[in-house]
Amino acid sequence: MSMASLGVSGIFMVGCCVAAQIARVLSRRLVTREGIVPILVNEAIAAAELCACCFELIIVADNFGVAAYAVCLFVLTVWWGKVWGDASACPYTHMEDVLEGRTSFKEMALRTWAELMGGCCVYRIVQVFWWLEFAETHKGRAFESCSADLQVSPYLGAVIEGVATLLCRLASKTLSDKEPKFASYIDSFIGTSLVVAAFNFSGGYFNPVLATALKWGCRGHTNFEHIIVYWIGACVGAVLSVPIYKLPIVRRFLLGEEKIKQA
Repeated sequence: MSMASLGVSGIFMVGCCVAAQIARVLSRRLVTREGIVPILVNEAIAAAELCACCFELIIVADNFGVAAYAVCLFVLTVWWGKVWGDASACPYTHMEDVLEGRTSFKEMALRTWAELMGGCCVYRIVQVFWWLEFAETHKGRAFESCSADLQVSPYLGAVIEGVATLLCRLASKTLSDKEPKFASYIDSFIGTSLVVAAFNFSGGYFNPVLATALKWGCRGHTNFEHIIVYWIGACVGAVLSVPIYKLPIVRRFLLGEEKIKQA
């Protein structure tokens, strides 16, 4: 494939990020800053941005390999970490907040709904872009039937998504507490590495909303299997990270004795 096609994919992803930033600026000016509405709008924008870029990352991975996919994903996650603010575009972070007493079950449900709406609805924009076929890699992709990324049994896939999500969340919590220099880059590198490690097994989504937007209804697994792998697997892994991170032996291993004493 020509580098021009890769350039088109890059321009599309940059365009999505720019459009999302414009949407955030407009929402801050047009939507009241009080209540749950601005929070939901922010989550919907973040999820739309995430899923639009990841739809295009599928094109990159299919045509230019996992290495190009990983580089693009790393750059994008660093950017998202800087501009999303309180949004996560991922429902299990809100589940963790419920367990920690930082939010209510109602807010968790509403945020998840907003993320699903933003992530799933943005496909129509992506589909139009693919239909225009600016790049040879987009030919026939707009109306092509999708295939599941799950290459193992659903239960093994759920374990992979769950364990990887657990590790990812433990890493994020550790970096948040230790606050090392370049923490966002380290966090993005760890997340990207885990995605690449799971890529040929479960797809390495580690985000139920992202997996649903990209792969719900695709041939290769049933909808029930999709829920087991990408919702139950990932959410259980994230929820388990809360009590596991509080274990003294885990905190000593991740933070070190000195940091624990300072806390």
